[in-house]
Amino acid sequence: MTAHPRPPPTVSAGPTTNGGGADSSRLNRLISGLGSEIVNIAAFLDDLHQTANEQLSTLADSQTALRSLNQTSDTMGQTTALLTTSAQASLDAVDTSVATLRASADTSKAVSRWVTDFEDRIAQVRDSLNAVAAANAQIADIAVHVNILAINARIEAARAGDAGRGFAVVADAIKELSHKTSAAAEKVTEQTQHLTQTFQVLHCESQDVATDARSVIDAATATDKALMDIASSIRATTEQSGVIANQAAQVDAATKAFVPAFSRLSKLASQTGEGVTQATTRSTALIARSEAIVQAAALIGGASIDTPFITFVQTAAARIGAIWDEALAAGRISLRDLFDSNYEAITGTDPQQFRTRFTAFTDKTLPAVQEPAFDLDPRVVFCAAIDQRGYLPTHNAKFSQSPSRDPVWNGANCRNRRIFDDRVGLKSGRSTAPFLLQVYRRDMGGGQFVMMKDVSAPIKAGGQHWGGLRLAYTFD
Repeated sequence: MTAHPRPPPTVSAGPTTNGGGADSSRLNRLISGLGSEIVNIAAFLDDLHQTANEQLSTLADSQTALRSLNQTSDTMGQTTALLTTSAQASLDAVDTSVATLRASADTSKAVSRWVTDFEDRIAQVRDSLNAVAAANAQIADIAVHVNILAINARIEAARAGDAGRGFAVVADAIKELSHKTSAAAEKVTEQTQHLTQTFQVLHCESQDVATDARSVIDAATATDKALMDIASSIRATTEQSGVIANQAAQVDAATKAFVPAFSRLSKLASQTGEGVTQATTRSTALIARSEAIVQAAALIGGASIDTPFITFVQTAAARIGAIWDEALAAGRISLRDLFDSNYEAITGTDPQQFRTRFTAFTDKTLPAVQEPAFDLDPRVVFCAAIDQRGYLPTHNAKFSQSPSRDPVWNGANCRNRRIFDDRVGLKSGRSTAPFLLQVYRRDMGGGQFVMMKDVSAPIKAGGQHWGGLRLAYTFD
């Protein structure tokens, strides 16, 4: 059985005179302007609320940073105090080491001088031994000559016979003395040679000791200089750490003095944020009341600037319901699929797009009803059906471009298959009134906003409320 389009509930002008119609139109314009101003104020409060929240967040972060700064300041004060103490202890230790090393160097210098003097004494003894050896050699030569003379005298005494016996005795005594003298000279030579060798070894060893002593003195001198440099550096560090400690104390005092003022500022900002939140809540209620007034004014009757849009959206919503009822009757889609709420995310889309079991069906049936809205009035921005959860399956052609890699461009040009669960979108999809007229501020990007009107009418299929058809247009 073929379903026929249901006649939509239309806005009735009612029995009015020309003057009454003019008054009604004027009232509609005034109410519409009032609604616009209320939405503007609400949008301003929303922005202020967001700014206040950001400020509160910033203040909270600042408070955390300030507490961290206080802790760091305390730690820095303790660290600088410890550094000063450690530097002073190091300076004292270095001064003690320098004094000890200087004493060691003085001792080493004394030892070196003694070794040098000892080396000189060894040289003198060696010279004396050489002189003794020379004298002993002369004695040995003399003994040899005396022995020769004694031998000659003994020969002459033998020739003299009895007259030379006394001379022979003397010659024998002289010979014996020369032998003893030669033996003693040889012994002295051996001893002097031994002493000379011993002192030669001692001389070499004393030279090595003197060289080592000089090396110790040089090393001690270099170490002394290095320690003096270290002491100077540590002394400078100690002085600088004292300066840092004073500065850290000043910073600590300044930050601690700032904490109470910052706490008061944070408390005031929190109170301001609460006030803005309350104002935002009240403005939301005021928007609902103003929309109810606009709705009531439109229902009173009389032509208004919104009447053509209301009539169009009611007629179009009824036409969509009729088309879908016919498709349900023909079995082209089931009621279960048409009311599917399983929104499957489409991979690789940004902003995120979704698909349901009825998306392909609405892509075929909605464009023929939605696209003619642009012929109604140049102020029309879009016309699209939305379900009760804010899902918009099929948008106008110009807002249904293929997604790119640019999410900003996608946000403006790929608005089909998206979920718009904002206040206006959800109310449009859930309202069962003959029509719903809302006023809102649309974000055009780049900090630009445009005041919009959104009129919607419910879409019913299979006797059930599916959602609503939205028609958005700008103010005059």
